[in-house]
Amino acid sequence: MRGWSRGGTTHVPDYASRIRVYPVAADGRSLGKGRDLMTCDKGLFDGFRIDTAGNIWSSSGDGVRCYAPDGTLLGKILIDEVVANLVFGGPKRNRLFICATTSIRALYVNAQGAAR
Repeated sequence: MRGWSRGGTTHVPDYASRIRVYPVAADGRSLGKGRDLMTCDKGLFDGFRIDTAGNIWSSSGDGVRCYAPDGTLLGKILIDEVVANLVFGGPKRNRLFICATTSIRALYVNAQGAAR
């Protein structure tokens, strides 16, 4: 198993916005040594969600970014506002709701949000 965390510029000045990955021990209670999985070059990562394929969907300064589980950027949904958060919704969990600076947007994607 892996655990994720985000950290960076909102908490520590001059610290790059990044998402880190940590191995979760067999006991499910402790974490191993973490490493950077991805960094954000536009704004910062804020909210993120995981889809059923393990891809990471994250907000950023230029919209929404989708990354493979290994941290490879798969694509972007460019938004003309800074995005703070996002969530999968709808009956099939394939509608992405995007919370931007002054608007909430919704679009269907070819992915399904992971159940909690």
